[in-house]
Amino acid sequence: MTDYVHMGPAALPALTALLSRPGTTRVAVLADSNTARLCYPQLQPHLPAEHRLIVIDAGEEYKTLATCEQVWAELTEHGFDRHSVLVCLGGGVVTDLGGFCAALYKRGLRCALVPTTLLAQVDAAIGGKTGVDFRGFKNHIGVFQLPEAVCIEPRFLSTLDQRELRAGYAEVVKHWLIADADAFAQGRHVGLFVEDWTPTVRESVAVKQRIVAEDPTERGPRKLLNFGHTVGHALESYLLLQGHPILHGEAVAAGMICETWLSVQKGLLDEAALDQIETFLFTIYEKVQFVGLEAAVIAELARQDKKNQGDTINCTLLRGIGQGVYDQPVTVAELAESLRYYHRL
Repeated sequence: MTDYVHMGPAALPALTALLSRPGTTRVAVLADSNTARLCYPQLQPHLPAEHRLIVIDAGEEYKTLATCEQVWAELTEHGFDRHSVLVCLGGGVVTDLGGFCAALYKRGLRCALVPTTLLAQVDAAIGGKTGVDFRGFKNHIGVFQLPEAVCIEPRFLSTLDQRELRAGYAEVVKHWLIADADAFAQGRHVGLFVEDWTPTVRESVAVKQRIVAEDPTERGPRKLLNFGHTVGHALESYLLLQGHPILHGEAVAAGMICETWLSVQKGLLDEAALDQIETFLFTIYEKVQFVGLEAAVIAELARQDKKNQGDTINCTLLRGIGQGVYDQPVTVAELAESLRYYHRL
């Protein structure tokens, strides 16, 4: 685990130390309407007495440039300079959007992330990806910018309902499937019956950190982390545009089934592995509902996936459980057929 990631009881004291460094001028906390109510009171004792709370609306539909303008306007109005720190307190929407706002404000504002959801703790807050959605496409506008610190306090997970926990768990499962067969073999018998999430979070963060360290700007192996996301992002974007949003992890879980099926069709994976993965995911996640005739329209959205090169849709598939393989070319027709397969299950 790299030096900027702090976990467990030492996480919030590490944030206090960061904010107390000489030369820090001002501190702002970015939260959404949920984390301002549920998590900010727990964070407040670790903040300097004089700080500003910026609250944005909660939900993927607010992960937009318009919300960034709101954040930038408040920072500007209250005189924040490049020696100030923006603390992003929330799930993936807040950490992605807040990191993006910090990276662009005056060409670079100091930033610290305090992820409060399982999804953000194991995935979104790790690795320096920032961004916002644009015209319905997930994370279409963004930059790579590591924060000064990521402070992971698993106690924040007690603020989540079961649906949010399940959504974050999809990214844990993704890490198992691309890089840790033994963890999948053990974890699929445990599921969400976890008393202490700290070991799971720590192990999942380690997987992502190892991959990101090898390829910080996603030119090669970091693309492994896209497993489930080519189909998942297309499905998530489509349902958001239709006014029926689902959580990111729910879309990724569906995407992992589709892309596992594609792995079998490409001769990379056997049917037994597909059955194991499919059975396990359906014990955790309800099937995402869409009309089968929509499969082709959803698949078309994958043309905007950030891993594509020209007209080639590059997908991450599985060569075995625990062995992802990236830059696998697929067609829109194949993606549509994978969605039809999922719909028939």
